[in-house]
Amino acid sequence: MASGQRFHVLDSLRGICALAVVLYHLHVVGSLTELAFFRSADLFVDFFFVLSGFVITHAYGARHDLDLRRFFILRTFRLAPLHVCLLGVFILFEFVKWGAAQQGVSFNKEPFTGMYAPSQILPNLLLIQAWTPLTENMSFNYPSWSISIEYYMYLVFAAVVLCTSARRVLVWAGIVIGAGALLYSGAGPFTALAYKGLACFFAGALCYKVFEILRRKGQLGFRVASLLEVLAGGLIVWTLSSDDPNKAVLASGLFCLTVTLYAFDAGVVSSLLKMRLFELLGRLSYSIYLTHVIILSVLILLFMVLEKKTGLTLAPVFGDFRYLDSGYVWLNNLIVALVLLAVVGISFVTYHLIEVNGQKLGRRLLGQRMPVQAVPG
Repeated sequence: MASGQRFHVLDSLRGICALAVVLYHLHVVGSLTELAFFRSADLFVDFFFVLSGFVITHAYGARHDLDLRRFFILRTFRLAPLHVCLLGVFILFEFVKWGAAQQGVSFNKEPFTGMYAPSQILPNLLLIQAWTPLTENMSFNYPSWSISIEYYMYLVFAAVVLCTSARRVLVWAGIVIGAGALLYSGAGPFTALAYKGLACFFAGALCYKVFEILRRKGQLGFRVASLLEVLAGGLIVWTLSSDDPNKAVLASGLFCLTVTLYAFDAGVVSSLLKMRLFELLGRLSYSIYLTHVIILSVLILLFMVLEKKTGLTLAPVFGDFRYLDSGYVWLNNLIVALVLLAVVGISFVTYHLIEVNGQKLGRRLLGQRMPVQAVPG
């Protein structure tokens, strides 16, 4: 497989996992969002890290002449345009909340405080918010914490590729072990989020090397691959739905196995994941992941305003979370379906309007005209 070729099945998996994260952040009374599986779907962020490490290693891991300027520009204009635009939307939304508060509509938190404080704007612009305990790691568009980690992991990856050759696999393994040790010891200058991301990302890099070795030994047969794909998917569902206190570690291991297995694109599930709908979700996955929180925030604001106007309990608070509740289970599930459609629809717009144009701008800086799909995701 050439380094420029994409793993379309893995892209589809990324899109499905992004929708699962949407359902994790959405709370609707009595709906499918409250299933145990979706209450643990935040663990799919580890899947994103593993997959990113796998894909970037496919594209750059064997190179000895990495152009750092080109690499840096492509990575920056892949991640930053949408992140910065949405940061601006969140700042604007704080002004909206402030205006609504003047009309007597109260919120869980005061506008421009805590994770939305003005002091958190610069760390978000520099994508350092999730690395240091001195900043609010989940500030503003809180899913962007993983983008903060991923962006600088790319630079660590590039540094390893530039400074090593035959032994770079040992360096990746050392990073996985070291980050894992720091994560569970609670030591070191960075956050647990950073160590978690480093461990999963470079585990993904190692998975690609395992995939290369297995691929040279031959392709999996359709029946065997189908059985393994179904088994891997079932184990992920079972693990995330369980009460096992170690399920985060188990899930990360399963994600490594799943990415390696589905990269072969050899089974029945892989065939299904190549359907146009799943391929579309794969292309939109980054937009789905970053845009959904602002959509949910607007929806919650709307329900809170309606609650104030009608006197109905439409936006109750249970524990630390604001829920949505129409009063009918069937309608609540319909709301969930409509939210997913809205997220996909808006992501379609942001993908073409911001992501694609952002990548084009990066390529213009490089004087290149390669297709967007050629830029590893």
